[in-house]
Amino acid sequence: MASKKGKGGIFSEENRTMFTIAYRNVFRQKRRSLITSLAMFGGFLLASVSLGFISGTFGDMVEQFTRNNLGHIQIHSAGYFKKPTLYNTINDYEKLAEKVLSEKGVESWAPRIYSGGLVSVGNNTAGASIFGIHPVLETQTLNFESQIGTGQMLTETPSHGVLVGKGLAKILDAAVGDSLVIVSQASDGSIANDIYHITGITSSGNEMADRNSIYLDLRDAQELFVLEGRVHELVFVVDNTEKVAKYTKLIRGQIDTSKYTVLPWQEFAKSFYEMIQAKFSGNYVVNLIIGLIVGIGVLNTVLMSVLERTREYGVLKAVGTKPVQIFKLIMFEVLILAVGSIVLGAVMAIGVNFFFSKIGIPYNMDFDISGFIFEKMTSRVTAQTLYLPAAIVFFTAMIVGIFPAIFAAKTEPAKTMRM
Repeated sequence: MASKKGKGGIFSEENRTMFTIAYRNVFRQKRRSLITSLAMFGGFLLASVSLGFISGTFGDMVEQFTRNNLGHIQIHSAGYFKKPTLYNTINDYEKLAEKVLSEKGVESWAPRIYSGGLVSVGNNTAGASIFGIHPVLETQTLNFESQIGTGQMLTETPSHGVLVGKGLAKILDAAVGDSLVIVSQASDGSIANDIYHITGITSSGNEMADRNSIYLDLRDAQELFVLEGRVHELVFVVDNTEKVAKYTKLIRGQIDTSKYTVLPWQEFAKSFYEMIQAKFSGNYVVNLIIGLIVGIGVLNTVLMSVLERTREYGVLKAVGTKPVQIFKLIMFEVLILAVGSIVLGAVMAIGVNFFFSKIGIPYNMDFDISGFIFEKMTSRVTAQTLYLPAAIVFFTAMIVGIFPAIFAAKTEPAKTMRM
């Protein structure tokens, strides 16, 4: 039969017999099996919940930073990212966006203009970063309208409205309805200046950005900076954050990369990405500690089981059982306990991670990363929260089970029979 691999195969009659005996031994020694299983079960649950919180908190930070701010993928004219200038723009940007949107998985896009200048409200003046945005596309892509704390979003038709960051509004002592003057430089070398009315105050969650940002309708910004039909940046969001690298590669294959630069969020927000990675690099240490806990627990209980059953192994060897068969017997017992613990642990871990994905755990104080405020930790149920703890528990248990198995296989019948 195909399921048999010869006399020494995995599914040989000898192995099936030893597995059956091991299965009976597990349930014959219920108390000892329970203690061993609890060590494995607890290790799996700890590892899974730990990974769940890391995945959830990391994912929430990435989602807030990308979906509410910079997007998953950005396209600029070649050279702009390393050296941004008012003059290095993307022409025919709508056609370029249509080509990118044809890729499966790319959900939406938004064009942007970037510049800077002086802004004034009454007698108060401050420097500001000036963003030209398309109100409809910006909201569809990055949920921008949700950032309006006071007032209203820019209208779909350009009306010389402007949105002001909460911190900047405080510096300028500005309120909704006030007039705001912008003075900057246009792309043709002329002075860019105009008067706008404040329609709303934004609160993005990034305090640094809110202290120096204002937002104009894209068409008003193009008129102000003499950039008709041109933008500096195209922002795209995709359906799965974990597939950003894949989509970036596909987009690069669709456009002329000698003219345009396509970057995933890990590159255009490299400092944020590295900061996140550094904050959660301790996960490897946590998994190592959990592995040690599982290993010590399994080694202790399995070794005690072997010592208590030394006479039993002596009898088995006296009636002709080979050392390798006794070794297999112990390893099969550990295998059964490990698999059972992993299955039960997976069920419990899914429930716990799902529970905390809904309610989270509040921080004692607000947690700040790159100006973004996070109020609680949340968990996630992902494949990694299951297969990685399973691997840790399974391989740790099987490795530490080798020593007691060898000890049992070396039992001397004559000596143990007299015990």
